Amino acid sequence: MSLTRKIKDPTDAKRRRMVEDYVMAKGVDDKRVIEAMLKVPRHLFVEPALAELAYNDHATPIGSSQTITQPYTVAILAQEAELKGDECVLEVGTGSGYTTSILALLCQRVYTIERINSLSNKARKIFNKLGYNNIVCFTGDGTIGIAKHAPYDAIVVTAGAPKVPIPLAKQLKPQARMVIPLDNGTGQIMTVVTRTKGMHFKVDKKADCSFVPLIGKHGWSK
Repeated sequence: MSLTRKIKDPTDAKRRRMVEDYVMAKGVDDKRVIEAMLKVPRHLFVEPALAELAYNDHATPIGSSQTITQPYTVAILAQEAELKGDECVLEVGTGSGYTTSILALLCQRVYTIERINSLSNKARKIFNKLGYNNIVCFTGDGTIGIAKHAPYDAIVVTAGAPKVPIPLAKQLKPQARMVIPLDNGTGQIMTVVTRTKGMHFKVDKKADCSFVPLIGKHGWSK
């Protein structure tokens, strides 16, 4: 797949280079994910002083000891969720809101939960500015999930957990997938957990990754 988009502004060119060099070149081939990453203005999700770093392939601080996830990792999270467009998705860890925005372009509705109120409020303002009106924000313990809107077609966790949080597993629809970074003793590994039947799950380990810790009742303690 090659990109031949007309450049509308300088950040459009930066997004194109980001997607070509850090997403497609590393094997991401989901066309819907690629198109979403070409559209979302990543620089709006970092501090203005760090805007020049937004399109590099690394995590960037966003305050409160949190980071905006590197572009390649966001693409893998979205690709592994296997979204077709009509799903209801739970995101655990709003953070900057960048991954949330990518998911919002890939599904019907995103419920996103963040434990740090200031980050949730900041992300909500950006969603409103961009007109992403299919995102619903919550503040609280993401390891508990949001039961009142369950079950979900997919759950995407954007922080590293010591194990799969049971409340999240229970909020998956049958055959639905959870993409979650899990601790493996020496680091983290991107893992896809599929609910097969009842409370039976298939676990597929994907690739090494690095995320901030998932803090909460069913995650790491502070």
